[in-house]
Amino acid sequence: MSGRITDHPVLGKLPETRFVTFSFNNQEYEGAEGESIAAALLANGVRMLRYHEESGSPRGIYCNIGHCFECRVTVDGEPGVRACLTPVKEGMTVESSGKLPSPVRDWRPEND
Repeated sequence: MSGRITDHPVLGKLPETRFVTFSFNNQEYEGAEGESIAAALLANGVRMLRYHEESGSPRGIYCNIGHCFECRVTVDGEPGVRACLTPVKEGMTVESSGKLPSPVRDWRPEND
């Protein structure tokens, strides 16, 4: 896992951790137990998680702290799960969500 920091310039050498196996879009990856899906995917070089609701443009991780909805994926069949807030687990199946409905209600009066 070449994208993972193991010797931090300020924190020093990080402790050994247990790794779990999960899949993303039918490809198997490893993640450190307890880290977010987003962090595990980034450590494995995965940058694109889904497509924008309207434009269809590729989306990745934006804020990585749960404020935006850019990292939504489908986890074990449940759509709209934020990868930055969800811990990776052994055997978890994660999939790009494709074009999801907007997480925010359309405020225009004609849509009431």
